[in-house]
Amino acid sequence: MAATPSPADAPVSGRHRVAVIGGGSAGISVAARLRRAGVSDITLIEPSDTHWYQPLWTLVGGGQAALSTTRRPEGSVVPDGVRWIRRRALAVDPGARTVSLSGGAELAYEYLVMAPGIQLDWDGVPGLAEAVGHDRVSSNYAPEYAPRTWELIRRMRSGTAVFTHPASPLKCGGAPQKIAYLAADHWRRQGILGNIRIILVVPDPALFKVPAWSRVLDQVAARYGIEVRLRSEMTAVDGDRREITLTDLAHGTKETVGYDLLHAVPPQSAPDWVGAGPLADPASPQGFVAADKHTLQSPFHDNVFAVGDVANLPTSKTGAAVRKQAPVVAANLLEVMGGRPPSHRYDGYTSCPLVTARDRMLLAEFDYDLAPTPSFPLIDPFKERRTMWAFKRYGLPPVYWHGMLTGRL
Repeated sequence: MAATPSPADAPVSGRHRVAVIGGGSAGISVAARLRRAGVSDITLIEPSDTHWYQPLWTLVGGGQAALSTTRRPEGSVVPDGVRWIRRRALAVDPGARTVSLSGGAELAYEYLVMAPGIQLDWDGVPGLAEAVGHDRVSSNYAPEYAPRTWELIRRMRSGTAVFTHPASPLKCGGAPQKIAYLAADHWRRQGILGNIRIILVVPDPALFKVPAWSRVLDQVAARYGIEVRLRSEMTAVDGDRREITLTDLAHGTKETVGYDLLHAVPPQSAPDWVGAGPLADPASPQGFVAADKHTLQSPFHDNVFAVGDVANLPTSKTGAAVRKQAPVVAANLLEVMGGRPPSHRYDGYTSCPLVTARDRMLLAEFDYDLAPTPSFPLIDPFKERRTMWAFKRYGLPPVYWHGMLTGRL
């Protein structure tokens, strides 16, 4: 049965046993696991009435999935027995153990799970906010733009296509280049790849942080004739002139490049109220929440845990990471509630399904040490496979909706 949120003007009173800020994959997964463990009086703070399965947005932008398949009502994924308050969190006072909410309300808690996700900073690149969604500019990082990406790819017959990656932590770090490969494969199949100049802008010194997969991606980019600009970043957009400024991060030099298609990924950070609050890690320029990288407990407040994209952890921000973090947070929170120190550990596991063609994919899985940690050890993880693509397109969504969000996986 779908959960019904408290009315926006309903009073928020009393002290709640557990407050979970954020109804995305991280918050829902932890709440579901706590409920399965018998915890009552769990309150979820989430203003949106829509829950998105974001990993498919790349395939939406590549013409391989409908946007409607990535969306469900938020109430349908809120675990039974969890109280859903449909308001925005505005601030946390960990000393008083309170959360300030939109509408002037205040919620008191005994234990807090921080899972508000990550925000897209469209204004972080001059001109990007004005250009995205107009003319030849799109981004798979927002549901309102992802279908437009496919329309631009499908209609393009010649010219210059630019795909960018910001120099900040971001959710699904492989997504900025995956859409470049999908576009190139489509143009190859249409017989027009030779008419299109493709530029992939990457801020890092390699296409991927794990060398073994980076070498494979170098071959993929070369196969499509993609110009890879390493150690570079898009620092300005002029939508009227269809031009961007690329800055060489190693030397500080700038270059103006014209485009006929621009897939732009904005800089990303913790929500503003998180970055300005007492739970932010002083070592994080983007304001992500401080958390022990193994227990995910706040180093400042033992009744606070962080999970998902908002946590300042030295690993990629992916749904696969959340799938491994959620059991650790739930188990450690149960131990702390029982007066015991947290003993469960997260090893930094993350996964990046690297789509390299319309029907091929690499599954990159690794931990904090960048050591490969394959879920299918008998299959060569450095080979592009049709089966891996089918796993992403058709296998992972049911796992997400019926396993991860219900606390079963």
